[in-house]
Amino acid sequence: MSEEQKMSDEPQQVQTEVFVDDTGALPTYSNFCRVTATPEEVICDFGLNPQPFAQGRQDVKAQQRIVMNFYTAKRLLTALGMTIQRHEQTFGSIELDVRRRATGQPPRPTGPQGIVE
Repeated sequence: MSEEQKMSDEPQQVQTEVFVDDTGALPTYSNFCRVTATPEEVICDFGLNPQPFAQGRQDVKAQQRIVMNFYTAKRLLTALGMTIQRHEQTFGSIELDVRRRATGQPPRPTGPQGIVE
């Protein structure tokens, strides 16, 4: 078999590009997210907690609900992880403990995926 025949028999890789039309998208700010799941879907409820440091009961109204399958959720996890990693490489570690942020203490070491150990 000639070299040309070998090359033509191999499947060619096709690059896929996705273009997102976000002209109708409405931006919403959220400082609260509740994640729940069913055996088939991940459900993320986003809302605004006007008093995130208040004591006792806090009522938060979910303003947006995103429902996705576990494949999409895992892709989202990967994309968010990469985005946070790039941000921390540029601007430094993101401290999740608000008391440590407020006092200016150096950040504690974090475990995988930014989970505080």
